[in-house]
Amino acid sequence: MNGADTAWILTSTALVLFMTLPGLALFYAGLVRSQNVLSVLMNCFAIAATVSIAWFVIAYSIAFGDGNAWWGGLGKMFLSGVGFDSEAGTIPESLFFMFQMTFAIITPALIVGAFVERISFAFVVAFSVIWMVIVYAPVVHWVWGGGFLAEMGLLDFAGGVVVHVTAGVSALVLAMMLGPRRGFPNEVQPPHNPGMTMIGASMLWVGWFGFNAGSALAADGAAGMAMTVTHISAAAGAIAWSVMELLRYRKASLVGAVTGMVAGLATITPASGSVGPIGGLVLGLAGGVICYTVTQMVKQRFKIDDSLDVFAVHGIGGALGTLLVAVFVSTAFNGAGFAEGMNTGSQLGVQAMGIVIVAVWSAVLTFLIASVLKLFMTFRVDEETEVQGLDLAMHGERGYHNM
Repeated sequence: MNGADTAWILTSTALVLFMTLPGLALFYAGLVRSQNVLSVLMNCFAIAATVSIAWFVIAYSIAFGDGNAWWGGLGKMFLSGVGFDSEAGTIPESLFFMFQMTFAIITPALIVGAFVERISFAFVVAFSVIWMVIVYAPVVHWVWGGGFLAEMGLLDFAGGVVVHVTAGVSALVLAMMLGPRRGFPNEVQPPHNPGMTMIGASMLWVGWFGFNAGSALAADGAAGMAMTVTHISAAAGAIAWSVMELLRYRKASLVGAVTGMVAGLATITPASGSVGPIGGLVLGLAGGVICYTVTQMVKQRFKIDDSLDVFAVHGIGGALGTLLVAVFVSTAFNGAGFAEGMNTGSQLGVQAMGIVIVAVWSAVLTFLIASVLKLFMTFRVDEETEVQGLDLAMHGERGYHNM
């Protein structure tokens, strides 16, 4: 074991958990009506608790057990065989388990943004746990656990496919199954607290250093470069989104700027350990522009109420970064360089195939899981509850009281 590596991953683990609690929770909570702020916070908190136990019981084994190219098996259920001296590379395996757990927490929590203000709390919890075990954990094994996508040579340093494509595609499927909020798209109330959203987004920005640089699993040059390109891409994404708003509306909004920052972060995630600073800049700018454009298309053209733009920002951002890494990994752009026998064309083919496989897997299983759960529990709340807000109906509390 290496003390420096262990100390860095201990820090990174805390940073990634900080992304969900309170970062993502506040980011999403500020974007909904005041009657639903506690609902969003509770969704994120409950997912963190329940997914943690599911990861310990079975999902870690599926993701990182000694199975085959498709799944890791059940040999590490309840952390069987993992003791104080167990190692994963240069760090304790217990720490590796914890670091990966924080990824397992935030991925289903991202999907929360697609169905806010109109979904049953019990459904959210049940779906999130089942989805993490059945959809997310196998994809982790395929990419990071030595599975078939890793054998193909897929480059996904910190989760463009594993985290963002799975969550983004699943969010779109759920939004379509659930249907739009009342008054969508023209009469939906604006975010009740953009300041809260900015605070949450800022926490995401800071926490993402653990997400991307921590994925090096060492305190080394790869971690340093991953942190550098992550910051550059986040800044470029915020600027690009704001420019798009200025061109269209003559105004740059706070919510737009922070959403662009998240788009830049999602786009650089799969490439963060492979590209240099120029790649970080280009990916951030591309993420800001393209994710902004897709956001408008999903809501205005296709009339899909992916409420907080999970598919457009995370799904498209993650897929875009996964594709562009095939270009900017080249040493011509100061990237890490191709694996032996690979070039831009062949790498692009592998990246595209990985995206398609994971997107189809996520879409089909999300539809099946939701369809089965609907038979046993409430999916969408009734109209009266939706008008009143989920805070009182689901949790018996208010986020705000009139003074």
